[in-house]
Amino acid sequence: MIYIKDEEFIRGNCPMTKEEIRILSVAKLKLKKHYRVLDIGAGTGSVAIQTAKECADGEVIAIEKENEALETLQRNIEKFQCSNIKVIALEALEAEKNIEGDFDAIFVGGSGGNIEEIIKSYGNKLKYGAVMVLNFITIDNLYKAMETLKALNYKAECSQISVSKTRGNSYMLMANNPIFIVTAVK
Repeated sequence: MIYIKDEEFIRGNCPMTKEEIRILSVAKLKLKKHYRVLDIGAGTGSVAIQTAKECADGEVIAIEKENEALETLQRNIEKFQCSNIKVIALEALEAEKNIEGDFDAIFVGGSGGNIEEIIKSYGNKLKYGAVMVLNFITIDNLYKAMETLKALNYKAECSQISVSKTRGNSYMLMANNPIFIVTAVK
């Protein structure tokens, strides 16, 4: 797996899936070089770029609706020279109508409060036996996602990951928000 550190990304004020969570989430996608992957709620593009590097012979479609995030995403695509990323600048449910074909893997990093509808509509584009990985900060969205996946007969599991890193000369640990990683197989 290609390893990209957080500080290598152009950040701005946009949400970004942090290094340890990104590496674990991308690993759970079980990617192959030729895969076609969807990143919903791409933010800075850290997952899309990590995925595009892993799927060098494939395609990554990154959906993002926020203007500042779109600018940062585009700058990161250029910085990392990822010509296999296509950006769709729309809200996820609006974008769905314009996306054709099936996907080998789907990552959901942001849902704009529409997690149930995103799982249902984009799940129809996920190949049978393929993996959808979803990241959550809130228990509410986690619960909605797990219930929706269960109702759609996905085999789903959830891991809660906490990352703390040392800061300064005292080696004091500073914690990031705990993240829930859901892995769902269609």
